[in-house]
Amino acid sequence: MAAKAGVRVSAMPVVSYLSVSEDPPMVAVACAPRGFTYRLARRARCFSLSVVGRENASALSKLATASGARVKDKLAEAGLRHSEGKRLGVPVLEAALATLECRLQATRRIGDHQLLVARVEAARATDAFSGFWDYRRYRPVLYAGWQDRLAEYPGY
Repeated sequence: MAAKAGVRVSAMPVVSYLSVSEDPPMVAVACAPRGFTYRLARRARCFSLSVVGRENASALSKLATASGARVKDKLAEAGLRHSEGKRLGVPVLEAALATLECRLQATRRIGDHQLLVARVEAARATDAFSGFWDYRRYRPVLYAGWQDRLAEYPGY
């Protein structure tokens, strides 16, 4: 998940996101409210969700362990090039296999996290996605949280 407010850009891996509506297209993502990226997304009222491959696992580790509050552009600090999304101006990762540009609609506290509900305003995917993911070509990082290191599924 990535967000931009003013000149500040921040991002973080998220454990949970899901589709919650087809019409209008909406997603929900769970975030720890203490995170700088969460606060930036709330301030900007929009964010992006990107799916990246395993070749970016090291950069995701950096996103998971460093605070965006300490740098101007956390994505650049992690070595992830990005541009502005065409619809909302949110950070879009150049290495993303798929990206959603999302406009925040609602928030709700769920236990120790905040659930952000957002309308999908734009979406793009590479040819690794053609109706369904081709897992022979696409090797996702399945972020399962941080426990001394990035937890990922090595299978397939």
